[in-house]
Amino acid sequence: MGGGGPEKTLLDFLTEYYSDQLQSIILSSDNRLHYPIYVDFAEVMEHDSPLAHEILFEPTEYLPVFDNAAKLAQETVYEKVKEIWKHESCNEGVDRPPPSIKEFVHVRIEIRGPMLDNPEFCPSIGRVRVKHRGILLTLKGTVIRSGAVKMIEGEREYECRKCKYRFKVHPELESRNSIPKPMFCPSKKQKYCESTSFQLLEGNKVCHDYQEIKIQESTQVLGVGAIPRSIPVILQDDLVDVVKAGDDVIVTGVLTAKWSPDLKDVRCDLEPVLVANYVRRINEIKLDIEIPDEVILQFKNFWSEFKEAPLSGRNAILRAICPQVYGLFTVKLAVALTLIGGVQHVDASGTKVRGESHLLLVGDPGKSQFLKFAAKLSKRSVITTGLGSTSAGLTVTAVKDGGEWMLEAGALVLADGGLCCIDEFDSMREHDRATIHEAMEQQTISVAKAGLVTTLSTRTIVFGATNPKGQYDPDQSLSVNTTLSGPLISRFDIVLVLLDTKNPDWDKVVSDHILDQVETENDKFHEDISKKWPLSLLRRYIHFVKGYFRPTLTKEAENVISRYYQLQRRSATENAARTTVRMLESLIRLAQAHARLMFRNEVTRLDAITAILCIESSMTTSAIVDSFGNALHSNFTDDPDQEYATQEEQILAKLNSPDYIISI
Repeated sequence: MGGGGPEKTLLDFLTEYYSDQLQSIILSSDNRLHYPIYVDFAEVMEHDSPLAHEILFEPTEYLPVFDNAAKLAQETVYEKVKEIWKHESCNEGVDRPPPSIKEFVHVRIEIRGPMLDNPEFCPSIGRVRVKHRGILLTLKGTVIRSGAVKMIEGEREYECRKCKYRFKVHPELESRNSIPKPMFCPSKKQKYCESTSFQLLEGNKVCHDYQEIKIQESTQVLGVGAIPRSIPVILQDDLVDVVKAGDDVIVTGVLTAKWSPDLKDVRCDLEPVLVANYVRRINEIKLDIEIPDEVILQFKNFWSEFKEAPLSGRNAILRAICPQVYGLFTVKLAVALTLIGGVQHVDASGTKVRGESHLLLVGDPGKSQFLKFAAKLSKRSVITTGLGSTSAGLTVTAVKDGGEWMLEAGALVLADGGLCCIDEFDSMREHDRATIHEAMEQQTISVAKAGLVTTLSTRTIVFGATNPKGQYDPDQSLSVNTTLSGPLISRFDIVLVLLDTKNPDWDKVVSDHILDQVETENDKFHEDISKKWPLSLLRRYIHFVKGYFRPTLTKEAENVISRYYQLQRRSATENAARTTVRMLESLIRLAQAHARLMFRNEVTRLDAITAILCIESSMTTSAIVDSFGNALHSNFTDDPDQEYATQEEQILAKLNSPDYIISI
């Protein structure tokens, strides 16, 4: 398909389907140089299937034709736009700048829907091969490196000294965007010129904004032991600076190759690179967690069944968290509340109070199991260990690439909007642990490395696990027992100490449970749990309640939280960090998370008291409810609603006692 055919077809297509975008571009007065038109590829396919096929397999030839058609389409709708401009100017009585046809308009092709599941055109980054070269390719990944925006020469115009023929020469990507000097005159006249002498026309240079980023495939889709692969992506013109390190993106572009930098003692190879046509951030649109209407109806029906006994319904959900681990009700509740989180609050001055909660498990048994299971439940997660992590690996590192310094995202930045699990927290060096203070509280990382000064977003849930320093001493503070500093511990909303107190009855129950798991016929109870709340459904439930509910505190809940906080402030305690404003914020976050877990949009007294019980569990012995003290020996009760009624009575009696001071 050649000649003027494709351009005319694309011109008609843009005029018919995208006249609104064309009009807004013509009327735009923001003085930009480059303007995008976002085109859905499915509509091109519907309009002209053969032409869509050509665009897919010959993008380097047809995308410039599409861009030219967009420029011509402006002229088609220009008169209509002029009338709109005159009408609006008269009505508003404002002297608005007249509409103008923009010189640089780029068609950005968006691939959506079923095509994203086609491995031929949308492979994983690790499966990109030579066969994909030269076709319109779509890749999904996370931005791990973002280079500086540069200016490159887009084309040079030469004139033949012999026949005066003018022609343009474009840069060669393979040779790192250098523009080669023409070897002979490309004139197509009957008699070939064959001249080798040319004059550069200085006034006709065209320059482009240029940026290189690197995207890495998600670790969620990889098997155990697989190394996540990455690929450089070239952004130009209006695409530069639209994404930053840590963003999840879908990139559509053309796969080509370029020579690797010429370094001493390093073999020079052709490395694959994707020249982007379109970039879409998908931080908010998680394609891997789709929740159909029938699943939402299933959630509503579930809570209708437990309308009279809501805590029994809650416990049914909690049992599905790490079902292979017996009991540990308090830990499972803490994991659920941490993953769900509270509501971010922004005051009038723009100051943000985070909605994400952080959890720290202290002790030996079962910690890593919870970390791995929590990572499966989160829509985005990164697992690391303290022993193999440095401050640069957790936050951001400066790397030199081709003579230029770039920032490469670390674990906390890559987990932005998700979960970062750090096992063996105590193995990290002190100054490495100190670097995550800002990331946990302000949810940003301020960087000043190699002349690069910036701030990166880390809206991340931190789930840590650490071992006590030798035998845990209940008489000493948590910071002494764990070698973690007080300011770092205070940033965790819940700190659960799993103390093995050598209880013979508990040991008998746990050993029976482990032996029962070996016999499959005795494991029907856990089978029922996995059938009722399988991992995929539990994952969807957490994702749904986080996005759907924004709970607000009722007066009853406010009163309970306020009373508890005031009593804690009055108490004489060694752990002063736990009695600061941070504890009040933690209480509110946990109460909001519990309301979400209970499928509600308001925080009731039940949620507030449950939040208090979680905070109390962060202490080795509970001052309010003694049975809630040891998180390791906490178990699911047969009648949680009746147990809660007893706990509520005890807590309210002590909170309302004017002389009662809580001792920690």
